[in-house]
Amino acid sequence: MLWKRRTPISSPSLATDEREVQDAYARGRRDERKARKRHPIMMTLTFAVALVGAVVLILAAKEGSFARGGGIVDHGLAVATERAQPVVMDAGRDLGTKTFRQTES
Repeated sequence: MLWKRRTPISSPSLATDEREVQDAYARGRRDERKARKRHPIMMTLTFAVALVGAVVLILAAKEGSFARGGGIVDHGLAVATERAQPVVMDAGRDLGTKTFRQTES
């Protein structure tokens, strides 16, 4: 009969073969995991770049063009630079003063 279900063949060698296949599969997974080890800093940088890209795409969609969206990003970066520059300069000056005092004593 063409549609009759056959009983599965069971033998000790077949069970051994299945076990060997499962072991080989597990070894292959371990080997691939070792080969594709991810570096946490690189993954963080990749995520940050993807996030910035998403923000730029959202701004471009909201503003109607990449030029206007980019202008908003440029303006935001310019404002952040203007506000951060004095803080960084003061921190550098304070660090230089502390280092100079420590080397004198």
